[in-house]
Amino acid sequence: MHELSIAQSLLAIIREEMDKHELTKLRKVRVKHGKLAAIVPEALEFAFEACIANTPLEGAELEMECVPLKLKCSACGTLFSPEDPDTLFIPCPNCGEGIGHQVLQGKELYLDNMEAE
Repeated sequence: MHELSIAQSLLAIIREEMDKHELTKLRKVRVKHGKLAAIVPEALEFAFEACIANTPLEGAELEMECVPLKLKCSACGTLFSPEDPDTLFIPCPNCGEGIGHQVLQGKELYLDNMEAE
């Protein structure tokens, strides 16, 4: 379960920012993750809750937003988002090319923002 190490890394970043700005109470954290980031949202939420239990950060809310997949066709350059991003074969809606597309969006994993006082 790599979500545990992800949660630990997020919390290290959060603690560093809170210390830098002399904040003591974490309210909310928003994480954005791409469709291809191999994140199981429920597992990340569970890991986050486990990591903040019995700490000053306990009670903070984790919000997750999935960033949709956006591709650029390797043959004609068409930008598109597949209707079913869970399938392995994703042909270009313009020319039908099925391989070699450039992933423009959908691999992200980052801390978008946090609310603390």
